[in-house]
Amino acid sequence: MGYNNIMSPAVEITGTQLTNALRALDVNFIMGGQSANETLHKQPTRLITALAESNESRLRLSLIPLFLEHHEFALHVRTAAKKLDPAARLTLQCYYTAAVWLRKKYQQHGALPDYFSRELGLQPVDDPDENLRALAKRHKELSGTWVNWFGTYLHAATIWQKGLQHKGV
Repeated sequence: MGYNNIMSPAVEITGTQLTNALRALDVNFIMGGQSANETLHKQPTRLITALAESNESRLRLSLIPLFLEHHEFALHVRTAAKKLDPAARLTLQCYYTAAVWLRKKYQQHGALPDYFSRELGLQPVDDPDENLRALAKRHKELSGTWVNWFGTYLHAATIWQKGLQHKGV
C-alpha cells in the first residue's frame, strides 16, 4: 500500500478548495487556485485538518509552507492533531515539526513552538539540520515508508522560498 493510499478516503473538502485557501493566504506553493470567495482560509483548524487528511501528497506537503508563512497557525495545530486519525496525525506532527526547524534554519522571525518532538521521541539539539535528519529518520520509522523525508522537507522549503521570490519578498 503506497503512502498516498493510507489517508482517510472520505475528505469533504476538495483539492481545489484547499488550493484556493492556500492562495487566499498568499502561500505560493501549489500552482493554480484563486483567492475567490473561499472561506476555508479563515478556519485554520479545519484547513490544517483537511490538508493533513488530503489524498494528494502535494497538499499534505503544503502544511510546511503554510506554517512557514503563517506562524500564527501554530495556535491551532494541537487542536487539529487531536481530530485526526493516526496516519494523518503523524503527517501533521512531522510536517509541523519540520517547519519548526526549517524556520530556525532560515532564521525566520516568529519562531514556532516545538509541540511534537517529544511525542515523536526526538531529542532536539541546536543544529536545525541535525534535527531535520533525526525527524526524517523517525518519520520513516513511524510511517513505515521508504521516502526521503529529509529531502521532502527541504523541497517544501525550497518551493516556498521560490514563492517568496515570486512575491518579491
